[in-house]
Formats: sequence, structure tokens, C-alpha cells
Amino acid sequence: MATLYKIHPDTPQSRSVDQVVSELRNGAVMLYPTDTVYAIGCDLNSKSGVQRVRQLKQLANEKPLTFLCSSLSDISQYAVVSDRAYRIMRSLVPGSYTFLLPGTKLVPKLVMNPKRKTTGIRVPDHPVCQALLKSLGNPIISTSAHVPVEDETIPLKVRNPENLALPELFDSMDRLVDLIVDTGQEPTQAVSTILDLTTDEPEIVRKGLGWEAAADWVLE
Repeated sequence: MATLYKIHPDTPQSRSVDQVVSELRNGAVMLYPTDTVYAIGCDLNSKSGVQRVRQLKQLANEKPLTFLCSSLSDISQYAVVSDRAYRIMRSLVPGSYTFLLPGTKLVPKLVMNPKRKTTGIRVPDHPVCQALLKSLGNPIISTSAHVPVEDETIPLKVRNPENLALPELFDSMDRLVDLIVDTGQEPTQAVSTILDLTTDEPEIVRKGLGWEAAADWVLE
């Protein structure tokens, strides 16, 4: 069973945050809230944690994983950022945006797209995420949480937690993750907007929260 940590959504208790971070450093996988959906995550630098996240989501190694950074300056350590990409990101972070960028050597190979050498990066507008990032000192993997549905006649499938109550989400993930961060906030279906900034012509590849603001910058 997962360890449950109750953390205030606006003023995270430092002791609880540090306890979660201690587990992440030891390779733990967690369920936690972001400024969009509840996510499954781990320390970016934990190879075993990243492998478990991929297994939980049934993601092939060629599919890149998104991770959270605490600030725009942190992004520059993990991605190659052009002048135009920097201007776009500066106008949108923190917020509900995922930026596809060429990764640097600091990004583990297990996280990136092996062919394009790209990765997805976010700067969340969420006090708990920010507290965890600052205490950990590393980015945190962030992939949307899904509810597993088992059928004896077919392989494991997943469904999106549409209109899912918090207890049901926690119960469904209890035996799959090591710890659950509970802020009392209900899960939503409000996904992030994804912007491809790998070329000179930025492109919105998924419309999510705030996509209209992103579109203004892409068309600039």
C-alpha cells in the first residue's frame, strides 16, 4: 500500500515535503496533483523510478516523458532553447504548458525520444509542485495518471479518470505507486497545452488550458 501524505495545497508543510522528497531520492514513484491533472512521477535522475513509470503507463522507450522544472532558468539546463523559444516560454511560465525541446546531456536517455533527442518540459503553477522541486533540487517526471481497468481476457488497459472522485483515484493507484500526495483537490481533465519548440516555426500540437494565449505567441 502507498504511503499517504496530506499536504496543504497553498502552504505546503516543509516537513511533509521533505519526507516525500526523501522517498523520491530513494527511487519512489508517487501520485501527485499538478496545476492540470493528477500525475505519476519520480525523481528525473532515478533510473529505476523512470522505468517503473514507463511500466505503469505502458510506454515504449521511444516515447519521451515530460518532466517539471521549477523555473525558466532551470529549463535552460535541460534543453537547448532558441531566442524565440525563450521569449515564448518567458511569457507563458509558470502555467499549464508543455514545451517540446531538444534535450541536453543532463536529460537521461531513458526520458528522451531516442531518435529526435527531444523531451517535454513544464514549469507548473502549483505550490506543492514548486515546493517538491525546490526541496529535491532535480526535475520531477510528470505523466498523467490513469485508472487501470483489468479484464481476465485482455491485457491491462487504462481509462481516463473522467469525473473521477478523489477516493476512487487514490484507491485505484494505491498498490501501483509508493506514495500519494493528497491536497484535498479533486482531479480534473484539464490537460496542458503542448508547444513544439524544436524548430524555427513553433507549433501547438495539443490544445489544452491556455492554448489561446500560446497561439498569440506562435503566430507572432
